[in-house]
Amino acid sequence: MERERARAREMINDTDMEDNDLTVWMQVWFERLLGRFDRLDKFMETMTSKHNMLDGERLLDNYDLCQLLHVSKRTLQRYRSSGELPYQTIYHKTYYKESDVENFIRHNFAKKEQSNDDATGETDE
Repeated sequence: MERERARAREMINDTDMEDNDLTVWMQVWFERLLGRFDRLDKFMETMTSKHNMLDGERLLDNYDLCQLLHVSKRTLQRYRSSGELPYQTIYHKTYYKESDVENFIRHNFAKKEQSNDDATGETDE
């Protein structure tokens, strides 16, 4: 009878030891998993803070350009369709080179300034 009790205590101690080992292993595994998530989070932060680039030039997407020009997506579509605003399509997404946008703004503002000058009769002389 004493032997059976001793064996039962031994089995309980072995089970506790196995449970502790399992608990420790799970804690280590979970910490490693959280560490990987932290690395992914940092990676995503660095990727989103970088601007899209093409040939060393910053690219703007539709959202960026709508905000910059205070126009709708449909207006951008008209500019693209008429050929006034050059664009690139990358992975089914439309991008505009920053230099093309600057030229587009200069060209369109020059038109408006000329038409305003013509209407008022003002000249630069």
